[in-house]
Amino acid sequence: AMAANTSFWHSYLGVIERLEHFQRAEDILLTLLEDVHSREPRFLVDYARNLEAFEFALCASEDAVTVELPLRIDSDTLKVLPCQSRDIPAGHPPGLSACYLEVSSPGTDLEDWTSVMGGVEHGSGVWCLAPGKVLQHLKELLVSAIVHCRRCFLLQPGDISAENLQEDAMELSLLIRGGWKTIRFDIVPVVRIQQEPLQLQGRQSDRGFPEGSLRKATGEAHFVPASSHCWRSSTHLPILKLLWAVDTMKGPRLDSLRLLDQLRAQDWAEEGGKGGLTFNCLKMVLLWSTELFPSPEDWQDLEGSIYRLLVILLYCLVTQHLPHFLNPEENLFQGAAPDFASLYHKVESFAQDPQHFLHFHFGLPVHTDSWQDDPTTRAILQLPAGDRSYWDTAYFDILLSQFQVYGIEDGARRSAMAQLLSKIQQKIPQKS
Repeated sequence: AMAANTSFWHSYLGVIERLEHFQRAEDILLTLLEDVHSREPRFLVDYARNLEAFEFALCASEDAVTVELPLRIDSDTLKVLPCQSRDIPAGHPPGLSACYLEVSSPGTDLEDWTSVMGGVEHGSGVWCLAPGKVLQHLKELLVSAIVHCRRCFLLQPGDISAENLQEDAMELSLLIRGGWKTIRFDIVPVVRIQQEPLQLQGRQSDRGFPEGSLRKATGEAHFVPASSHCWRSSTHLPILKLLWAVDTMKGPRLDSLRLLDQLRAQDWAEEGGKGGLTFNCLKMVLLWSTELFPSPEDWQDLEGSIYRLLVILLYCLVTQHLPHFLNPEENLFQGAAPDFASLYHKVESFAQDPQHFLHFHFGLPVHTDSWQDDPTTRAILQLPAGDRSYWDTAYFDILLSQFQVYGIEDGARRSAMAQLLSKIQQKIPQKS
């Protein structure tokens, strides 16, 4: 226990130091954005950056910080239209529909940000907000802001690097020095439109989350550039809002996320540092585990909390399918897919013997000896991904019981697990 407390103490000190670096870099970024706003009031400065700082503190690696820059646009003047296939960028996730944002009211102040999109099914040609023009305008203003701030001695030599602004990307990247650490900020223009809160089909709203969390997180639709002509829906801030809600609940939920992210960065990374798991993947695993394991009993200690994430992660690696929490039809493993076999082996090795990878020990030993050579457990994991009946609390409870970290006393839940296990055992060839 003392070793665990010491490890956490050092971890928290490291988080505090990271936040200090973030705040220094953020001050420089806000200075630039204020200058941009003074030149072009349609780019707004959002000072409520607590969610970005929150994510930066959680993430163990040096991933870029996404900063969504809201546009001052009356959303009532915009109409969402389906995007033509020719304008959808290659590799665009199929679960995220690309769209045009038609400027439906004449006489707005958006003329220099619009282009005519011809051949749209709703008309022969309509004026639409063009992400490429918005990005180009913002890029020019950022360069001017950097020059102006340097002339006014608001920036010190080496504070900022804008070399990545030359890249043809859907975000504008700046490297900003916060203390001795350099942080990459990816600035993304965002259009916010009020919408009805998201309804999760076939799922109990707010299950496992504080009441009203989903409504608060999804009351706005966020659109960010997908190509020079198309926009796409962004769930970056809604997901962070849900994580923020998770942080208000009892139990070491976010400690589990951060610990697994440290393992991701140190032990689970692929050769060359490309591919593999992302922090975004682990965020989704935590949100799914919050929904699938709704009882406070599930989150009483760090050991049990970590295994709640691990059983979901292992199943997703076996099936090569990790559904997005808010858009379950989107597979987060599609596209830049990791080496599933190698990654599964690394995650399984940690699940078998976590003490081998950690600088501290759990209060009680993990009993996973039976897991290592248990063909039944492996067969349970190999059940078809297409059968959504297995994406359920009872199924993952079976996996927890195989790791001997179940610890749930709820009679109805134990009965559901036993019934599903009996059904599954009939499908699995028994070893003689």
